[in-house]
Amino acid sequence: MTVRVLLVDDQPLMRVAFTLVLDSQPDLEVVGEAGDGAEAVRLAVRHQVDVVLMDVRMPGMDGIEATREIVERCPETKVLILTTFDLDEYAFAALRAGASGFLLKNAQPDELLSAIRSVAVGDAVVAPRITRRLLDTFATQLPADGGGRGQGEQAVEALTARERSVLIQVARGLSNAEVAAELCLAEATVKTHVSRMLLKLGLRDRVQAVVFAYENRLVLPSA
Repeated sequence: MTVRVLLVDDQPLMRVAFTLVLDSQPDLEVVGEAGDGAEAVRLAVRHQVDVVLMDVRMPGMDGIEATREIVERCPETKVLILTTFDLDEYAFAALRAGASGFLLKNAQPDELLSAIRSVAVGDAVVAPRITRRLLDTFATQLPADGGGRGQGEQAVEALTARERSVLIQVARGLSNAEVAAELCLAEATVKTHVSRMLLKLGLRDRVQAVVFAYENRLVLPSA
């Protein structure tokens, strides 16, 4: 399967560099380039790409708003955010907007390629522990009444007690193996609960589950 990629960055040289790396791979294809968020949305909708490699700090429509629109209009498209710092308010906002992960701009080529392939198959690139650190750092920006994703209490009530427990452990940054040990379950059982929980909440991946749990106050920022 060829992964179709859209490159979004307001620096042409950066787009050229990424294109050179991606075009060297037989399973990756750059199908478009955009220099701002509005153009990114247009091209994502037109080409129905698999992955958008998205800068966040751009003039006009930034990468956060572009991510939000792309996720809404192209549900199958995954967005991978490019950022300068791993604890970055832009990365935080982009995750809340629906991005499947973020990557530092100084990442090595093999890290970039691995990240693109990972999000293309539905995996999250950001470890839940890093997501939790982001949310802890920028917790004051979370909505006071929760429900930032429009899910709210009604969505949480759709979960079984076990699924809710698994969600809380995932939001703490635990892996499936660690959740299994914490709740005295088989790891395969935890994986099933995670899949069902994501489906019921309409979330893409574990990173979005962590964001959801914070926004709905199922877990609280660390002191």
